Amino acid sequence: MATDVVELILADHRRFEELFRTLRDRESDRAMALSELAALLVAHAEAEETEVYPALKRYKEVDNDEVDHGAEEHAEGHQALLALMEVEDTSSEEWESKLEELVEALNHHVDEEERTILNDARQEVSDERREELGRLFTEIRQSRLDDDCGDIGYVRKIAAATEDRID
Repeated sequence: MATDVVELILADHRRFEELFRTLRDRESDRAMALSELAALLVAHAEAEETEVYPALKRYKEVDNDEVDHGAEEHAEGHQALLALMEVEDTSSEEWESKLEELVEALNHHVDEEERTILNDARQEVSDERREELGRLFTEIRQSRLDDDCGDIGYVRKIAAATEDRID
C-alpha cells in the first residue's frame, strides 16, 4: 500500500473518476455512489488542507498561490457537492445538471493540482517527508471518514464555512 502523499492523493483522484462514471450511469445505485463520493471528497480535502497544503507552503519551490488556489477549489467543490446532494430525485434533469457542475469543478481542480502542486511536491519534497505527510494525510482522512463527514449536515456546515474562500 502506498504511503507517499502524492501517490495517496492520486489514488483518491482516480477513485473520484470511477465514482463519476458510476454517477453518470442511470442504471447504477447513484445514491450509494454519491454517499461514497461525498465522504471521500470531504475527507480528502480536509486532510489536504489540514496537513499537506500547510507543509507544502513551506517549500519555496512549491507555488504558494497554487496551494491557496487549491483550497479555494475545495470550497467550490463543497458547494457543488452540496447542490447535488440536495436534489432528491437522482433521475431528474436537475440532478444530471448538478452532477455535471460537480464533475466539472472537481476535474478542473484535480487537473490543476496534479500539474502544479503534486508535480512540485514530487520533485522538491524528500521521499521521507512525502512518506510522513502520507501517514498524516491517511490518519486525518480516516478520522473524517470515521466521523461520517459525507453526511449532508456536515457538508452543509463546511460549505457554509468555506463560502468566503470562493472568488
